[in-house]
Amino acid sequence: MSARMRNAAWLLLVAGLAVAATLAWRQWTRAPIIEAEKLWYTRQFLAVLPEQSYDNQPLDTPLPLPGEQPARSRITAAYRATLAMKPTAIVLVSQVQGYAGPIRLVIAISAEGRLIGTQVIEQQESPGLGGRISDPQVNWLGQFANRRLDDRWALRRDQGDFDQLAGATVTSRAVIAAQQEALAYFDQHRTLLLGGPAHE
Repeated sequence: MSARMRNAAWLLLVAGLAVAATLAWRQWTRAPIIEAEKLWYTRQFLAVLPEQSYDNQPLDTPLPLPGEQPARSRITAAYRATLAMKPTAIVLVSQVQGYAGPIRLVIAISAEGRLIGTQVIEQQESPGLGGRISDPQVNWLGQFANRRLDDRWALRRDQGDFDQLAGATVTSRAVIAAQQEALAYFDQHRTLLLGGPAHE
């Protein structure tokens, strides 16, 4: 065998071993990566629920979405949190059109119909303006905690109960509408979402 053929064979062998090692590494790390992604997803979605308020894994069992969609927003998923097998909250994933693009929210509502909390999981709003809806230092979403459907779901400038995010009127109105419609959706389908009889 010539030197050229031996070199080619060695290169082929090294390349084959490198490909095999890469594939083995990818297979070996795939499960931990998937598990890490699932954990991140769970933390993002369940950050709206107080600790110790549930003992199940809500995201493992998505609920069927009953009824028609709200007028301005869209409910894309629903989950039930339980404690000792008793429903404590419904977590709704809502999407609404903001100023620069869709805003995705996770909205937790107590079994009694009060808004527990809202978390932004995706948004494309202008940095320094509407983009501050997800800024924990601004905590604009904090003003909605413990509110009910019969509150005045509008900005103060529109005769409502809520402060505007400075410089972001469109974003503020969109997020307020999404939360109000989530509460209305829960109220309309309360029995089904909480796991009662199928009739409403």
